[in-house]
Amino acid sequence: MKYKFNNFYEVIAFHAKKRKKKPALLFNEDKISYGEIKERADKLAGYLSKKGIKEGDKVALFLRNSAEFIYAIFAVSKLGAVLVPVNTFLKSEELSYILEDSDASVLIASAIHDKVVNSSKASELCDFILWEGEEAVVGEKHLHFSKALDETNVIESQARGLDDTAVIVYTSGTTGKPKGAMLSNKNILSNTESGRRTINVKPKDRAIVFLPMFHSFTFSIGVMLPLYVGASIVIIQSIQPFSNIFKQILTKRVTVFFGIPDVYNALAKAKLPWYFMWFNCLRAFISGAAALQPKTLDAMAKKFKRATLLEGYGLSEASPAVCMNTFKKQKAGSVGTALHGYEMKIVDSEMNEVPHGSIGDIIVKGDNVMQGYLGRPEATAETIIGGWLLTGDMGYMDDEGFLFIVDRKKDLIISKGINIYPREIEEIIDAYEGVGASAVIGIVDEKSGEVPVAYIELADDVDSLDEQGLKKHMREHLANYKIPKQIHIIEALPKNATGKVLKRVLKENVKDEV
Repeated sequence: MKYKFNNFYEVIAFHAKKRKKKPALLFNEDKISYGEIKERADKLAGYLSKKGIKEGDKVALFLRNSAEFIYAIFAVSKLGAVLVPVNTFLKSEELSYILEDSDASVLIASAIHDKVVNSSKASELCDFILWEGEEAVVGEKHLHFSKALDETNVIESQARGLDDTAVIVYTSGTTGKPKGAMLSNKNILSNTESGRRTINVKPKDRAIVFLPMFHSFTFSIGVMLPLYVGASIVIIQSIQPFSNIFKQILTKRVTVFFGIPDVYNALAKAKLPWYFMWFNCLRAFISGAAALQPKTLDAMAKKFKRATLLEGYGLSEASPAVCMNTFKKQKAGSVGTALHGYEMKIVDSEMNEVPHGSIGDIIVKGDNVMQGYLGRPEATAETIIGGWLLTGDMGYMDDEGFLFIVDRKKDLIISKGINIYPREIEEIIDAYEGVGASAVIGIVDEKSGEVPVAYIELADDVDSLDEQGLKKHMREHLANYKIPKQIHIIEALPKNATGKVLKRVLKENVKDEV
């Protein structure tokens, strides 16, 4: 793949010159141009440099969605430093762990997260904390972001090359402590270029960003992709109230919508006014982070006839996008074909490619594959073999190269030596009336080794579920050995920031009960 830019800073410098006055960020009532982004990024870089931040240093972000997040991306790139976006849903101990593990020199944080930051070890681990927000803390080690934008110290760009580390994204830590996936400029820029080709994003597009910017999907595809092509971003700080998102889509003439399954589930059910359906400019819905339910895909297609919903697949270690359906062709239940410049294979335990239609491990190769895990050479060697990234997911490909995800390898249930894929059971359960979402896990059983157990979250407008009717429905669609031995109706499934169900939490609860 050929690259127009070597780093993030070159992206903003190019567009600040070519389309200086064009609005790049639409935030509340503010319009911030490409020229203004570069000017503020330059001032922030000068301020950080004066404070001792240099090439290779780690700059952690604990920021809400904001213009400051964008300025930080390009300022850190100009310094040749490394960005560490941190999940703002984390607690103080988890934040401390990431700051220590990444050896962060500075933390840029939003004042609304001051309780978590101040009860963490941030003050002792970092040289200083730069606060965004009016209620910012002030003190010897606590500085205000707005002061940085008054900076007059001009520095020459120290921005690094394609193969240098640009971002460290911490995995969600489904097993053990989170690991820092080191992503180079090339990793992220390959994702933006591949995404540009598939989604056909152009400078005239306007993308709405309400998902957390710290997440790899939002960072690469929601933020960097529109700025990479010179388009505009509508920044939303909170998904609540949902009505505000509809208002912003209309008033800001949004054309590209980035979401996750929970959002599309809500959108598919929402009663939208006729004027929204008539006047919206949406042409594409992009879905990532987790699998969409078939009923959601159907409902979205019926409701939005002028826009196409493209489901894709990725993981943080792949920067994150790997494949996606296209405007020309989509297949229900599939996450699409490999993005431009990437390869995918389905292999057995010996890394031998299996025939089309056969289930195996999904592996990925291309410029999107991470450099490795920070400070974990053994984990890196287990995850990247011969340039191929072992995703930890299982699936199959058809003869046209469309990928169908079956399950996470670690979620596989083996009962009496037979493989049971929880996702297959979940799709049948989710199709039953009254079910909002479900999660199936395996629990230890003396006779079978493991047996499936289902946890169900009811739909918003439902108070109870006909369990006998559900069991009958499952018997009609599933082999007997796949039918869950227990069904638990719970108030809400445990989920992470992007709506992915945390099955490890369910498994831990089972252990506690035992």
